[in-house]
Amino acid sequence: MAYHIVLVEPEIPANTGNIARTCAATGAHLHLVRPLGFSTDDRYLKRAGLDYWYAVHLTYYDSFQEVKDRFPDGRFFVTSTRNSRRYSDFQYRDGDLFVFGKETKGLPQEVLDAHAETAIRIPMTDKVRSLNLANSAAIVLFEALRQNNFPGLEG
Repeated sequence: MAYHIVLVEPEIPANTGNIARTCAATGAHLHLVRPLGFSTDDRYLKRAGLDYWYAVHLTYYDSFQEVKDRFPDGRFFVTSTRNSRRYSDFQYRDGDLFVFGKETKGLPQEVLDAHAETAIRIPMTDKVRSLNLANSAAIVLFEALRQNNFPGLEG
């Protein structure tokens, strides 16, 4: 069973590195959509991912449309603080793709609109604009894993 984390134009190398480490630990695939806000040679990116990069299934794209073309039958769950349905309102299944936008702006409205049926949010107070990107990706991914009894993972 494999889930997919799609980061559209991520800006902060440490977040991407942390998400890569989460993907390595869970078997999830990581998809990065350019432009990236950092170099993939960035020391902070490498440090956050530690020495787990060899275990990350990583693919780069030049547009979100390329991701959609690669997974024409995929279920794309788009995340935003503006969405009304909670991430826990869905039953996730093998192959689902969880899409996150850049840290400062989130996903473009046209992406959210195109996937309104599978638009999700993580509940939080109104004291902050959003959660950290790496934390958000982990929350959603582990909910999908939990629902499916943590397939392929020990313990």
